[in-house]
Amino acid sequence: MAAAMATEAAAAGHVHQQQLFRVVDTALVAPAAAAGPALPPRSIPLTFFDVKWLHLPPVERVLLYRLSPDADVPAILSALRTSLSQALRAFYPMAGHVRMPTEGRRHELSYSPGDAVPFTTAEYDVDIDHLIADDSVPVQVAALAPLVPRLPKGRAVLAVQATLLLGRCRGLAVGVTVHHTTCDGAGSTHFLHTWAAAAGADEQHRRQVPPPQPPVIDRELIPDPRGLYDIYLSSMPPMVSQDDFEFVLGKHQDPGEDKALATFTLSQQLLQSIKSAVADEAARRGMVMPPRCSSILATYGFIWSCYCQVRRAAAAAKTNMSYFLFSVDQRSRLKPPVPDKYFGNCCCPAIATAPTDEVAAGGMVGLFAACAAVEEEVREGAQERWDACVVRVKEAVANGTLSVAGSPRFRVYDLDFGFGRPAKVDMVSVAKTGAISVADARAGGGVEVGISLPAATGDMDRFRHSVADGMAWLLSSSQRLDHSDR
Repeated sequence: MAAAMATEAAAAGHVHQQQLFRVVDTALVAPAAAAGPALPPRSIPLTFFDVKWLHLPPVERVLLYRLSPDADVPAILSALRTSLSQALRAFYPMAGHVRMPTEGRRHELSYSPGDAVPFTTAEYDVDIDHLIADDSVPVQVAALAPLVPRLPKGRAVLAVQATLLLGRCRGLAVGVTVHHTTCDGAGSTHFLHTWAAAAGADEQHRRQVPPPQPPVIDRELIPDPRGLYDIYLSSMPPMVSQDDFEFVLGKHQDPGEDKALATFTLSQQLLQSIKSAVADEAARRGMVMPPRCSSILATYGFIWSCYCQVRRAAAAAKTNMSYFLFSVDQRSRLKPPVPDKYFGNCCCPAIATAPTDEVAAGGMVGLFAACAAVEEEVREGAQERWDACVVRVKEAVANGTLSVAGSPRFRVYDLDFGFGRPAKVDMVSVAKTGAISVADARAGGGVEVGISLPAATGDMDRFRHSVADGMAWLLSSSQRLDHSDR
C-alpha cells in the first residue's frame, strides 16, 4: 500500500512539474560558417572504445546558475546560441549523428553540411533555491527532469536546453544531453569548456586567458590489432531502428523520476583521513604492498562501502560478491599514447569485486575492503583483459553493481558562460542508470558525489545516515591521532 501511494504521489508530482514548465522556442544551431570555409561532409568510424556505448542511455547534465535581478536574459540566450555555434565548428561530430553500417563498413559518426543541434529555450515556474539543496539534502528527480533535453530522432548525439527559472530568485539552467558513442566525459566537458570560453570571455579576457586547446579528432590514433571492435559488437544486440538508439534498458526504461538525487561533499580533510586510516590498517596487517590510496580511490572506497551497507540485503539475495564499476582513462596508457585532447571514447571499464559481507561491514573493515579492491583493480587492469570487457560488465550489472560517471578532473564548476560559476551541477542521468556522479566540489577542494535512490523505500535516508556516521568516525579518529601525536 505504501509503495502504491508513493508511486501515485510521484506521478502527481510529475504532472505538476509539467504544468510549471513550458517550451518557448526551439532553434537549430549549426557549426559556425563565419569562422572559415564551410565544413565538408565527414564520416568518422567508431572505435572499439566507442561501440560499447551504442545501447546505453545518454549522459544528461544540468548546470544551474543564479542570475542577477537586472540580467539581460535575451542577450544571454543569444550569446549562448552564438557561442554554441562557434564551439560546434571545432567539435563538429557533435552536430552529426550515428550512422548504421553499410556492407563492409563500421558504425560511423556522420556529419553533413546543414546538420545542426537543437537548442530549446524554456521557462520553469520554480525557484532556483528549490533545485539547489544543501549538501546531502535530496531533490526530487521529477523536479529536475524538465531541465533535460531529449535527443531528437535520427540517432543525433547532442541536444541543448536553456531554461529560465522564474522563482523569487531567478536562475538559468543549461541542460546538455550527449550520447556516449560520440565521446567520453573528458571529451564532452572539453566541449563544454570550449563553449563556455566562447560565451563568457570578452576580448580582454581572451588576451589574458587562452581558450581551451582544440580537440584532436582522429580515430586512427586508436589501434585495434586484436579486433576488439568486432568482439564487442558481437556481444551486443544488433541495432534495429533506423531512427533512434535502442537502449539496453528497453523501451520501458526507468525514467528515474520517482527517485531523489542528493550530493555529498567529501572534503580534503576527510579524504586525507581515509588515506591515513587505510595506510594504518595496512601497517597493522603487516602488508608488504599496502594499497596506494589516491583521493579518487578514497572517494570510491568510502562511497561503495556506505552504499553496500544500505543495499546489503538486496546484494546478498543475488550473490555474495559486490561489484564496483568505474572507468580508467587510457590516453596516456596506450602505446603510443594518444593526445590529451583526443576527442572520442578512450576509457576502459574496471570492475572491483569484494565479498559483500566485508564491504558492507562498516567501520575500518568495510572501508579497507572497498579501498583495497578498487586499488587492486586499477593496478591489475591490464589490456590483455579487454577481450572479455563487455562480458565482464554484463556479469557485474546482472549481479547488481554500483558504477561511476564523471570525474573531478573535468572541473564542471569552472564552467562560466559569462554570468558566473554554476551554483550546482547535477548529472540527472544517474537516476536512470543507477550510477553515482563524481565531480570537483563546488566550494573548492574535495570531491562531490551525487547519488539517486528511490524516494519511497527509505534507502536515501539510510544512505545519508551511513555517510554521516562514516564521516564522523573518520574525522574523530583523525583528531584522536592528531592529539596523540602531540
